[in-house]
Amino acid sequence: MSFGQGGPFDGPGGSTPDWAALADESEARARRKRWLMIGGGAVAALAVAGIVAVAVMNSGGPAGGTASARPTASAQTALPDDKPSFPDVSVPPPPNPQDYISDPKKDTAPLTPATLFPQKTMVVGEHSYQQTGTAATTDCTAGVQGGLVSSLSHHGCKQLLRATYAKDGVAVTIGVAVFESPALATAVMNESKPNLMPLAGGGVPADFCQGSKCRMTTNATGRYAYFTIAGFTNGKDVAAGGETQSQQISRDGGAYAFTQINQRGKDQAAKAAEQQLKEAQRKAGRTS
Repeated sequence: MSFGQGGPFDGPGGSTPDWAALADESEARARRKRWLMIGGGAVAALAVAGIVAVAVMNSGGPAGGTASARPTASAQTALPDDKPSFPDVSVPPPPNPQDYISDPKKDTAPLTPATLFPQKTMVVGEHSYQQTGTAATTDCTAGVQGGLVSSLSHHGCKQLLRATYAKDGVAVTIGVAVFESPALATAVMNESKPNLMPLAGGGVPADFCQGSKCRMTTNATGRYAYFTIAGFTNGKDVAAGGETQSQQISRDGGAYAFTQINQRGKDQAAKAAEQQLKEAQRKAGRTS
C-alpha cells in the first residue's frame, strides 16, 4: 500500500504534526510564562514597598521628614522637670518675749539706764515728759529707803536702775529692780513697800519728795519689780491739791516702766527668731 509522497504523516488527513501550529502554541506559552513572572515581581515589589512605608511611618519618618508629634515613652522620660525643687525649711515657732525677761540665762542683753531708758522724752499716750537724770547701782539698798531696803535685800535684788522725768512742776522717779526669778520680783511687789528714793537733777531739786508726801506705786513683770515716786518739784504735799497732775504722771511713769521692760523682751526674742531662721536656712542649704 502506497502512502504517497511524504510518508504516512503527510497530508491534512494524515498523522503528520502541524509544526507551524505547534510553534505558535509554544510561543504563546512562553509569553504567558514571561507575563506571569513580570506580574509576580510587580506584586512582590508592591508588597515590599508597603512594608517599607509602614516601617518608615512607625519610625517617625525618613531623615529630613516630619517626626511624630507625640514623643515615645523613652523621650517622655528624658524630658527635664520644669519645676525647681526647694528643700523644706523647718522654722521653729517664734520665741515668747516674756521668756526673755523671766529667765536670766536668756535675758543677756546689756542692761543700763541707756538701754532701758534710751529716750530723752517719756511719751505715754498724749503726754510727754523730759528726762532729767538716770542712775544705776548693784547695791539696790543705796537707791531705796524705808521698808523697801529690807525687801530688796531679803529677795536678792541684783541691780537697781532709776530715771526721773518732769513737766510743769511735777516729776516722777522710776525704779526698776532686777531679780533672779519672777517669783522673787512678785514677792517684793506683794510686800508693798514701794519707798523708792527720788532721783534729783536736771531741774528737779534735791529736796524732791524729801519730807513731803508723794505718790508711790509698785508692780512687777517677769523678773523685774518696778516702782514710782511722784510729786511736786516745789515740795508741796500731793494731798494739798493738784491730785490730777500727780496721779497722771504717776500712772504714766508706771506704764512707761512696764513698756520698757517688755520691749527688752521683744527685742531679744526678735533677735533670737532671726538667728533661728538663719540657722534653719543654713541647714536646708547644707542638705539640699
